[in-house]
Amino acid sequence: MQKNFTKEFSFRTSRSSGPGGQNVNKVSSKVELLFHVDASKLLSVKEKALIKKKLNHRISVNGYLYLVCQDSRSQLKNRELVIERFYDLIGKSLVVQKKRIPMGTPYSVKEKRAENKRRTSQKKAMRAKVDVAKYQA
Repeated sequence: MQKNFTKEFSFRTSRSSGPGGQNVNKVSSKVELLFHVDASKLLSVKEKALIKKKLNHRISVNGYLYLVCQDSRSQLKNRELVIERFYDLIGKSLVVQKKRIPMGTPYSVKEKRAENKRRTSQKKAMRAKVDVAKYQA
């Protein structure tokens, strides 16, 4: 289910620092996408909470999700790229991770551990001092 957020986006453009030669100095090709998570009408309360939790490092104090693109020389291309990144980011952040179910320790691992303990015990027993008087009688 793909939601159409385009009406909730706001864009800012500025001069890019990317490739373009003299074009960089003249054209505002850098595109910044701003999306207010709390004001979105397309997201449920659960989805907003999940996005805020997973993308808290990308959300400003004002509640705006902020993405920037200055890869291309074209403002239109940068706008398309930043929208694509937004949908990828939102899609990944809305995936709920399955809870891990811990499994028991396998029998073979327990056996190996016991065998190692036995070997270590025998090795250390061999290092002990022998009481010669005990065997002379």
